[in-house]
Amino acid sequence: MTTHIHAGTAVITGASTGIGAIYADRLARRGHDLVLVARNRSRLVELARSISDDTGRSVEIVTADLCQAADVRRIEALLRGDASITALVNNAGIGAAAPLLVSDVDKMQAMIELNVTALTRLTYAVAPAFVTRGQGTIINIASIVAVAPELLNGVYGGSKAFVLAFTQSLQHELAGKGVRVQAVLPGATRTEFWDTAGHSVDNLPQDIVMSGDDLVDAALAGLDQGEVITVPSLPDDADWKAFEAARAALGPNLSRNQPAARYGVAR
Repeated sequence: MTTHIHAGTAVITGASTGIGAIYADRLARRGHDLVLVARNRSRLVELARSISDDTGRSVEIVTADLCQAADVRRIEALLRGDASITALVNNAGIGAAAPLLVSDVDKMQAMIELNVTALTRLTYAVAPAFVTRGQGTIINIASIVAVAPELLNGVYGGSKAFVLAFTQSLQHELAGKGVRVQAVLPGATRTEFWDTAGHSVDNLPQDIVMSGDDLVDAALAGLDQGEVITVPSLPDDADWKAFEAARAALGPNLSRNQPAARYGVAR
């Protein structure tokens, strides 16, 4: 299959396997040339060859470990310097399932550096150019633990809560400037994530586990429909709208000049 549509270049992090590799396939079929970023060069080479053969798109690979500051800065420079880039998929991430108190704090710090710091820096690298050109797409892969942190490791949940809040803030700032912003909140998905997290996906109830293909296809459908927050497994988006409405309703009372009367400390 060769697509004759040219939608610019999409940069995808964590692209060698799982959700990132599926995004690479789908975006190439939508007319994007690709820059695939991941640590595993042999997997990147194989994926790039397969996608290029199937779609006719140009596929560049960049080997980088986004836990390393020098590699993050290398990708930042790429994002700033290539005017053909029209999309960034911040997919690279680490998960954990172990309780907080038995987790290695150094591994938790590495999780924050990848899930939060690298994602933030790469977004900062590309967003100004998108605004200047009046077009571009930023997709941030979060997780349902962003709103349900009790389900897995607390640092993992906190890192994905950051991704959700960061995306919502980006949307607030960039609305009306031609830049599309989306956070995707996958539930349990059949990928290598679970092996890395130390909890086999086969041990989960299979009625809660979605395939990676279905996850990405639903996420892209949500993007096409203009969703800022996409929860692929949520049957009725009215539930998310109610959640957001409840959050917004707190606004007028989140900051006042006196403590609430229920604390009995007002002067």
